[in-house]
Amino acid sequence: MKLTTSSLCPSASSEEELLESRRERSAGNDAWRALLVQSEIVDGFHSLRELCPAVSLFGSARMKPENKYYSLARRTGELLSSAGYAVVTGGGPGVMAAANEGAKSGKGPSVGLNIELPFEQEPNKWLDEELEFQYFFVRKLMFVRYSFAFVFFPGGFGTLDELFEVLTLVQTKKIHRFPMLLFGRDYWEPLLEWIRNHLEGPGFISPDDDELLELVDEPEAVLARVREFDRALSS
Repeated sequence: MKLTTSSLCPSASSEEELLESRRERSAGNDAWRALLVQSEIVDGFHSLRELCPAVSLFGSARMKPENKYYSLARRTGELLSSAGYAVVTGGGPGVMAAANEGAKSGKGPSVGLNIELPFEQEPNKWLDEELEFQYFFVRKLMFVRYSFAFVFFPGGFGTLDELFEVLTLVQTKKIHRFPMLLFGRDYWEPLLEWIRNHLEGPGFISPDDDELLELVDEPEAVLARVREFDRALSS
């Protein structure tokens, strides 16, 4: 099933027009854009309201099938879905397609929260349900609202944006502390070292803030951590 709000949006809109300070503005135009944002939020809440417990997986859209993390993402999606969890990704290629492909073989739904971009972001073919967004911040709201664990595979700016968005919300206690799993020790350890040396060292973050992030190297470890947290929530 494909759900889209693109028909409600003017052809030249999205973040570029919403945030472009040099464009001529009017109260009417800003109010209209606010309604477009609201429509995406309402559509997302309505479409995902009955989603079973969900785990969001993030990672590079550019990752190729021959990369070792591609098959690991597919296996992770398969294990989570087979355990009855919804697998939620950005709906595009690379890591997202791998996780959705794995989820397709399980019991949980394979969900894609797609974003309209001029490149890369075509919906993958492994989705049971697809939502399409124009605004990044609305899309990220849906990830956080409907997931209770987050898995970050190697990726670029988009993956880092999603990582630090969720991390900031947890650190500032805007949302409860959820498992934030960094998949791939060899990829993420240098970032954690930088956080410890350049953020925790000078006192820019609290001494235990780096403990909000957990390193994992196996799909089975992801499932075990998700199940552990799920049981704690239910007890």
